[in-house]
Amino acid sequence: MKPMENEAIRLELEEIDSDWHLDGGKLHRLFVFSDFVEAFGFMTQAAIHAEKMNHHPEWSNVYKKVEVFLVTHEAGGITERDFELAGIMDSLA
Repeated sequence: MKPMENEAIRLELEEIDSDWHLDGGKLHRLFVFSDFVEAFGFMTQAAIHAEKMNHHPEWSNVYKKVEVFLVTHEAGGITERDFELAGIMDSLA
């Protein structure tokens, strides 16, 4: 698995038309929910998908906010797997 080129990442970000952006060489998004239970429910659903993909996010949760960073560590950068998981997270939110 090879990391995507910068131009391909830029085009993919334009295509998905969501709040994902680059931050420190990783895809980043802050999800904000109505309360802690909704945020934790999102994380639980996303965790099931991530486990099935064997592709685990870097994330944190404080009250109703979930901050997510995606990168494929074994590839040394962002890959299509990161965009696939980002799309799943978008659909769950």
